[in-house]
Amino acid sequence: MTIGVIGPHEVVERVMLMGPGSTGPLNARLIAAAYRDEQEATDKVLRLGSAIDAYLFASPVPYEFARKAGVLTMPATYVPLGGASLHEALLRATLDERFEPTRASLDVLGRSDVVEAYSEVDLPVDGIHVHEELTSTSQLTSFHEGLWRRKVTKMAITCVRGVAERLEAIGVPTMRLRPTNAGVRSALQTAGLLGAHHRLEEAQLGVVIVDVPTLRDSTRRSTPRYWRDELRLALQRLLLQEAHRINATAHPVDDHTFMVTATRGSLVSATEGFRQPPFVERIKAELGIAIEVGIGMGRTTQDAETHARAALSRAQATRQSFAVDREGRSLVPAQRAPQRQQTPEPLRTKGRETLLRLSEKIAEEEGPLVVDAENAGRMLGVTPRTARRLLRTLVEEGLAWPLPPNRTLQPGRPRQLYRLIVEKIDKDKASR
Repeated sequence: MTIGVIGPHEVVERVMLMGPGSTGPLNARLIAAAYRDEQEATDKVLRLGSAIDAYLFASPVPYEFARKAGVLTMPATYVPLGGASLHEALLRATLDERFEPTRASLDVLGRSDVVEAYSEVDLPVDGIHVHEELTSTSQLTSFHEGLWRRKVTKMAITCVRGVAERLEAIGVPTMRLRPTNAGVRSALQTAGLLGAHHRLEEAQLGVVIVDVPTLRDSTRRSTPRYWRDELRLALQRLLLQEAHRINATAHPVDDHTFMVTATRGSLVSATEGFRQPPFVERIKAELGIAIEVGIGMGRTTQDAETHARAALSRAQATRQSFAVDREGRSLVPAQRAPQRQQTPEPLRTKGRETLLRLSEKIAEEEGPLVVDAENAGRMLGVTPRTARRLLRTLVEEGLAWPLPPNRTLQPGRPRQLYRLIVEKIDKDKASR
């Protein structure tokens, strides 16, 4: 297990010298990421990358900068500066005649924590002023300086290094809160526990059920057996490639369903944190067909598969959530449903008009959904050359899938067959 330690050089050095034993029974490796200014914490998180199981920040200040920047992808904690750290600062202030802690301004800490710490050492709180929100260094400096210049306070207690340096430069008596050794050890143990829990959660079993509507049996239309076999093999080959990429396994379940077995950690990376269904875009781009996906977590493969099938049914019914955890609760909803509602797919493109005309002719003749340029030209009333161009347009719009050319002993170019995906037209009609 690896813990990234982010903070100023002096605090990071203290943490590193404490060693892995400070995390209790957990065996952890510490990686140092020291900075000169708290606002560099975001860059340090990005530099550490995904090799970290948990982050430990030197104080709530760099943690808040990283959290607000949205770069925390792993569990994180920080060394608290309230409690023992504030008690230490108050003790140092009472022993130094330059400071008067009963008339002080404080930042970042919560007012309730400050009042509690003052009460525990029997100091009055009437003359203290607290700025709880973490803002820019200049704003926090103005807060302390303004109170001091108006003689409302006689000292400043800050959690931010840059604020302490600016206040000292203009002559404001300043005390900077520092983490205690006990606080560092406690935070290290917390980081170790967070990292261990994250590893266990990432190793949780996950199952993806991939359903292919195009391969389902239909009483209205029949498709050639060889075409279904070709598509199934192409789809299985593509899923095996995707599964290998995320260290998972894939195998067919029946004629129109596949199962991918992976860990939660692998699925998080493949779905952008369960925000996008996996495999959908690549299959659509390379095979020109739509798939439906359900993801489930569980303690066993059977539990995960049950939850995956429930997620698939839910996704088919609501077009929103496609993944559930091991308790059956929805994870982050998919983003494709709102996109589909906000920007509906155009119904009057050239390709869709061509597909609609072909599907009507095929329905009249009760013919197969596989055509070539000659048959398409006859049904559309155009030359084979024009029909070939129209069929290529269908492929570009994902409305047809080119089949492998027939091998014949006759000279000349073999016929190029196309499978028409008329299911797209059916969905358009159903949505009207």
